[in-house]
Amino acid sequence: MDRNSAIGMTLIAVLLMVYFYFFSPSPTPVITKKTDSIASVLKKEEATQAAKVDSAVIQSYGNLGSLLQGSEEFTKVENEDLRIVLSNKGFISELELKKFKTYSQKPLYLIFNNNNSFTLKATYDGKDVDLYQLFYTPSVRKNADTTIITLKAKISESSFISHIYSVPPSGFKIGYKLESSGVTFAGKNISFQWRDAIALQEKDIADSRNKTTINYFSNDGKFDGLTETGDDTREEAFANPIKWVSIRQKFFISSIIANQSFSGGEVKLSVNTSDSSVVKNASVELFIPTENVSSKKASFDYFFGPNDFKVINNVTPGFDENLSLGWPPMSWINRFVIIPIFKFLERFIGNYGIIIVLLVLFVKIVLLPLSYSSYLGMAKMKLLKPEMDAIKAKNADNMAQSQQDTMKLYKQVGVNPFAGCIPLLLQMPILFAMFTFFPMSIELRQKHFLWAEDLSTYDSILNLPFTIPFYGDHVSLFVLLMTASTIIYQWQNNQISTVEGPMKTMGYIMPIIFLFVLNSFSAGLSFYYFVSNLITFTQQAVIKRFVNEDKIKAIMEENKKKSATGTGTKSKFMTKLEEAMKASEESRKAAASKKKK
Repeated sequence: MDRNSAIGMTLIAVLLMVYFYFFSPSPTPVITKKTDSIASVLKKEEATQAAKVDSAVIQSYGNLGSLLQGSEEFTKVENEDLRIVLSNKGFISELELKKFKTYSQKPLYLIFNNNNSFTLKATYDGKDVDLYQLFYTPSVRKNADTTIITLKAKISESSFISHIYSVPPSGFKIGYKLESSGVTFAGKNISFQWRDAIALQEKDIADSRNKTTINYFSNDGKFDGLTETGDDTREEAFANPIKWVSIRQKFFISSIIANQSFSGGEVKLSVNTSDSSVVKNASVELFIPTENVSSKKASFDYFFGPNDFKVINNVTPGFDENLSLGWPPMSWINRFVIIPIFKFLERFIGNYGIIIVLLVLFVKIVLLPLSYSSYLGMAKMKLLKPEMDAIKAKNADNMAQSQQDTMKLYKQVGVNPFAGCIPLLLQMPILFAMFTFFPMSIELRQKHFLWAEDLSTYDSILNLPFTIPFYGDHVSLFVLLMTASTIIYQWQNNQISTVEGPMKTMGYIMPIIFLFVLNSFSAGLSFYYFVSNLITFTQQAVIKRFVNEDKIKAIMEENKKKSATGTGTKSKFMTKLEEAMKASEESRKAAASKKKK
């Protein structure tokens, strides 16, 4: 691609962006069944209902039976980030993240009656009882700037069961203590059970399901979790102590963390594909040592908040692993390079499309030496192509001899045949790091740019009346632009590349594959690669001005003369490559000789 073509491609892209920025229609929010149910629950916040309990059930609870009678009441408390409703039965009834909304711009709840249930099973007087079915008396007090809510059930003056919640003035952690005095529970453990029918918060339920799982962290420092993808039921039982368990959605986390440890437990994840309002059904059962309850050591923290690295990094050991940043070295690049740069730019720039452009520029500047080296290597190979073609014609029936003569040519002119490939390979970890960073970046959630109403999910300019296999039921314009620019970029490289045959065609097939793969990916990712291609066109045009092919050819001719007189130098890489070629040829000849005998 010459300079005029590159300028033309850039202008077309700019015109498209300007058009969609000024004339794109406003997105229509998608309203889900579950957000409607939240509204109905909120209307009933102040309502109380009389508990009608069967006399047989009361009798089974022994002297705790009197605590089964009462009316459910609610205590509301807020801090800067959370709105919490506590039931006088001892558990969190509702929890809203105040600074976040669902995709349809409804209040975002991580706990609400219709989707969550809590059970606290203990053995008392030889029978199983649910401590979250008892009625407790609430009291609220302040400890400095922390709000303490105590829910206490008195059996006698010296016997009681208490649930104590502490809510700080800001943040996403809630302290929780379970205490008892004068009440003896049998067995080694009390079973804490949490059922969560995870409501859809985002635009794409398929993507949400593929990013939702249950993670856990053991006392010996090992992080693990259930497999995210797939519709089959996943479960795991713990025989060893567990520090914390989290129900991790794409962008949000609901978790319980033990200050001591849970002695064991079990987690389970299932999907009902026919229910489009529920992402997955999560089930958590954890064992609280009975001794810790009576000794007032059963202390925990709930975390309900965003899956944001700057928020979860200091919650508890291993908690930052909830944000999937890929395998090393991609995770190192994301953690220590991409995220800090992104956070730095956020402080000064509010437009995330511009932040992505600046991120591309930074990466391109850092990789400029590698890009220059790669271009220089391809230019050298292009200059050698006539001689390489002559060698192939000369040894048309002898592939081994052709390879040896080609390597001899490389040695004579002082060219490393992999000089153009190695810099590209070194760039691959950064490219792959972007594949994990953008889809999980909560910073892009519901951030509008040009025609994309949400950079964290796909940008749709056309909804299809049918679904195309492996593609989807919509058309993403950023992906189309990225694909077109990648094909042009590949064509440009082929003008200076010596690659021929199927490998040359493969360069055009890969962008088509990515057209299908990335159509439902984050718009921020496809925009990043599109801008990256545009900057690459400009970068290569600039590099081309500094690469003098006549000078390179003169240097190679000089190296060839030195090689002929024996005064040239040979690199260690070329020496090893030549030795490998000779060893391969000797092995082939030995095998052929043995076959003749």
